Amino acid sequence: MPTISMHSRKSILLLPALLALFFLAGCGTSNPLCGSSRPKPLIGSLSPSTMDFAQVQQGAVLTVMGSQFVSSSVVVINGQTLSTTVVSSQELQVPITTGLISGPGDLNVLVQTPGGNSGDIGCASGGNSSVLVLTIT
Repeated sequence: MPTISMHSRKSILLLPALLALFFLAGCGTSNPLCGSSRPKPLIGSLSPSTMDFAQVQQGAVLTVMGSQFVSSSVVVINGQTLSTTVVSSQELQVPITTGLISGPGDLNVLVQTPGGNSGDIGCASGGNSSVLVLTIT
């Protein structure tokens, strides 16, 4: 009858623990396989949060403040993805023009970060922020 050494028993017990760590830990420092994942963006405020339509006609700039923005993060207004300048991980800027807005009203603004390439190994990656409202008067 073959015998299993103490070293082999420890290795057999260690394997399920390692698998659980990698696949159940999700993203973060405890899962090294998630290194290429991107954080879900968090939106905090808009500047300005209210804008006159005359400003839009002149070509205004909207600043979106928040956190966890990355180089691929974009601003989406009423479902339309805009050309976005990533100023920092906490600030994005987009032009607001009459091509986007035809008159006064409320616009839903969110930040979207596409997922990274690690979604198939149990790591959350990217996503949409909550929605803030930009009011055009």
